[in-house]
Amino acid sequence: MNETIAAILQAHRAGATTPTETVARTFARIRGHNDPAVFITLRAEAEAIAEARALADPSLPLYGVPVAIKDNIDVAGLPTTAACPAFGYQPDRDATAVERLKRAGAIVIGKTNLDQFATGLVGVRSPYGVPRNPFDPHLSPGGSSSGSAVAVAAGLVPLALGTDTAGSGRVPAGLNNIVGLKPSLGLVSNVGVVPACRSLDCVSLFALTTDDAFSALAAIAGPVGALGGLPPVLRIGVPNPASRLFFGDTRAEAAFATAMKLVATMGLSMVEIDFTPFLETAQLLYEGPWVAERWAAVGDFIASHPDEVHPVTRAIIEGGAKPSAADAFRAFYRLDELRARAFAHFAHADVLMVPTAPAAYTVSEIEADPVRLNSNLGTYTNFVNLLDLAGIAVPAVLADDGTPFGVTFLAPSRQDALLASVGRVFHAAAALPLGALQAPMPQLAPTPPEPLPNELAIAVVGAHLSGMPLNGELRQRNARFLEATLTAPDYRLFALPNCAPPKPGLLGVAPGAGTAIEVEIWALSHEAFGRFVAEVPPPLAIGTVTLADGRRVKGFLVEGQATVGAEDISKLGGWRAFVANKAR
Repeated sequence: MNETIAAILQAHRAGATTPTETVARTFARIRGHNDPAVFITLRAEAEAIAEARALADPSLPLYGVPVAIKDNIDVAGLPTTAACPAFGYQPDRDATAVERLKRAGAIVIGKTNLDQFATGLVGVRSPYGVPRNPFDPHLSPGGSSSGSAVAVAAGLVPLALGTDTAGSGRVPAGLNNIVGLKPSLGLVSNVGVVPACRSLDCVSLFALTTDDAFSALAAIAGPVGALGGLPPVLRIGVPNPASRLFFGDTRAEAAFATAMKLVATMGLSMVEIDFTPFLETAQLLYEGPWVAERWAAVGDFIASHPDEVHPVTRAIIEGGAKPSAADAFRAFYRLDELRARAFAHFAHADVLMVPTAPAAYTVSEIEADPVRLNSNLGTYTNFVNLLDLAGIAVPAVLADDGTPFGVTFLAPSRQDALLASVGRVFHAAAALPLGALQAPMPQLAPTPPEPLPNELAIAVVGAHLSGMPLNGELRQRNARFLEATLTAPDYRLFALPNCAPPKPGLLGVAPGAGTAIEVEIWALSHEAFGRFVAEVPPPLAIGTVTLADGRRVKGFLVEGQATVGAEDISKLGGWRAFVANKAR
């Protein structure tokens, strides 16, 4: 069975099946799966089928796609409980993310189980039971978005919304062999979401493939860019051996080693970094005053209904009543220090790759040691929203005993498209079955080789090349790599003096009187292109560059007078060769 979003849409649009048939099949699978702990509330099947039948536009991006919603996100007509029945209420409108899903043609099936008040990474803190991990019923499903992750992994729905404050959209993805996309903070509206830690919360997405998750993100978010190819140089930062933590789980340790080998076979460069500032940031989330934000969200309810709250959840959130305002400011200062140390690593690595979870625990192990093991699970997730990083968790390895292990790719905010572009290629290279379905990974769809209608292409020749010091200026604007190519032989390349970082200048000469120079072509949205061009400093400028095949694109050129006395490096064929030559 391969019912990815892409496959469902193809079948619906080709008339091979209908949205009503797909929705009916979804309810049949839920009954057949027979795990009452996955969903807290299901819609009336007839109502969902009627909604599917009423869809009239097959071009909708999620036309007839069934979706499950974590039960701390409002769906009009269904109760929101946050896995606490006494807290439950009946919303009169959809959360913004749900409203946009429906507008895109998705059909809500029901509300999924979670760690109560979205507090936990374990998936066992709910009065509605523990969703069965489809790989091993004794294994934790992960949390807090346990029901959403299991629903996707078991093939009940192809798409589910979760939330992610400390890793709740990533840990359960890793433990269920699916994709968990955690967007940049603010990219998806939190209106209609029960707050856990309001300044750090975000809506997340679960799907069987990265392409599915990213297409759903595009439907519910603001502009997210588009998937692109991997640039010639992409530096993947991984924790160095001294800062890799697995808490004695040799399966996870071996699986991460396998994931690093896979990165190497993909032709990506790997950089080991000291992960200490990230790990120290992670400790701030629950050991610092941010837990006070959880108390601000639901503390009054807990104080008046103490017996209605899971005891572990209650103890954690009650701790938020203790920090003082002075404690908060000290933590803010400490976070600023750690952020500076952590972000210094992005000068040497474009994207980070970490274990999604450093260990996998059974439900009984977690129940015997609930706080410490939960903390262990957040080792590589708790720091992410504190540092405002985007992330995508993808499957990597199935251990010999069948335990899933995933990795998460991380980058600074607003680089969601780049992360998805990396994650999809890695997931395909891992060649694992989809979720727990025993269905093969579908062949990757090609990314658009030309600029999209809302994009402009730009040729970069020097410090903006992939792996070079200023490439981040492109990635921060969600630039999409298109290709590496050559200019026509109509240019000379100069090493400009007194530039920091060092830069070249591409100078146009008479046709055929120059040299073909290596360039990379990137695509930027019209808005991002305008902002990028506005910041280009003299003597550089953006003009029109002729490529070897005759195409003309915008690109970096230099004012002629700036090359007087500059070193002509044209014979090397490009800036990358010049930099390598200087390093020898």
